Amino acid sequence: MTKLYSPWAKSVVAILLTVSLAGCGLPRSGPSKNELLSGSIEKAGSTHIVPVDTRVAREASRSPALGFSADFVTAGLVGSDVIRPGDTLALTIWENVDDGLLTSQGANATGLSELQVDDEGFIFVPYAGRIRASGNTPETLRQAITDKLKDQTPDPQVLVSRAAGDGATVSVLGNTGAQGVFPIERPTRSLSAMLARAGGVAVDPETAQVTVTRHGRTGSIWLKDLYKNPRMDIPLRGGDVILVEKDTRTFTALGATGAQTRIDFDTPDLTALDAIAKVGGLNTHLADPKGVFILREEPEAVASTILGEPGLKGPQRMAYVLDLTEPDGIFNAREFVIRDGDTIYVTEAPYVQWQKTLSVLTGTASSANAISNAAGG
Repeated sequence: MTKLYSPWAKSVVAILLTVSLAGCGLPRSGPSKNELLSGSIEKAGSTHIVPVDTRVAREASRSPALGFSADFVTAGLVGSDVIRPGDTLALTIWENVDDGLLTSQGANATGLSELQVDDEGFIFVPYAGRIRASGNTPETLRQAITDKLKDQTPDPQVLVSRAAGDGATVSVLGNTGAQGVFPIERPTRSLSAMLARAGGVAVDPETAQVTVTRHGRTGSIWLKDLYKNPRMDIPLRGGDVILVEKDTRTFTALGATGAQTRIDFDTPDLTALDAIAKVGGLNTHLADPKGVFILREEPEAVASTILGEPGLKGPQRMAYVLDLTEPDGIFNAREFVIRDGDTIYVTEAPYVQWQKTLSVLTGTASSANAISNAAGG
């Protein structure tokens, strides 16, 4: 009986299978370095490809620092004893007679508690009438009431005490020990003191961001910067809203890294080297250290500075390329600051695809021979 498959036929089968397989895409983590470079503006693509050097690392890392404007910083501390609409006052009045205007029989003093200053800043005191309290200290108000009463009762003595009311309060919200409405008192006239009054922050101080809203204006600061820079410990005003929240910024890591995922920032300033380390570094068996890309949309002002092309319109797609094999490569990665929404993509080394191809071809040839032998058997 004649064999149907000769050695030549076996080779043909293996070659046909190999060619068929070569036409299929092998598994990989994403586009190659050359494929990304082919999308450059110079090649009619939509992305600016920018190799990272010291200058680019410095310019691309510029971003507005958090802080409070001059309106917040120069406001000055609120006088802790100044009376405001909404405050609650308590009066004690002593009269130097047995039967006084306000005192009952056998008593020489009377107390008027919980006198709330109205929206126009006034209180009402019997026999003294309507008296302006707002804008005065307890001492000046005491003198004003004394002057009103002294013509009606001999040598009146007046004591005024103040409890901060809704006219001198701030709202504290978010990740704090206690949320609520707190009065501005002598110990709590500044931002840091009010945060302490609210029980401090309930998130990692490294990632805590504090935002203050006042009359439609807003300012924000990192908690650690608030304590480092006393000038940013702004005086508070009645009606301020203080919000404490965890840093919501994230970046995405893809490609030949230790993990492909979205990562939260854990520090105000995260460098490219830190970000790579957070995802387990480069995959030793796959990564191309010459092909580390940081992908972002850059504001036109920053893009114009980096590219040296004034007149750019709108955000620009930028692909920054880090070559960690260069003498300054790791230093550049240490200086390049990652921003919210960035994507870090690490390409596979060129030999990886060859290795995969050879592995598949070896397996294919073995399979082809096995099929041929089975058929020839």
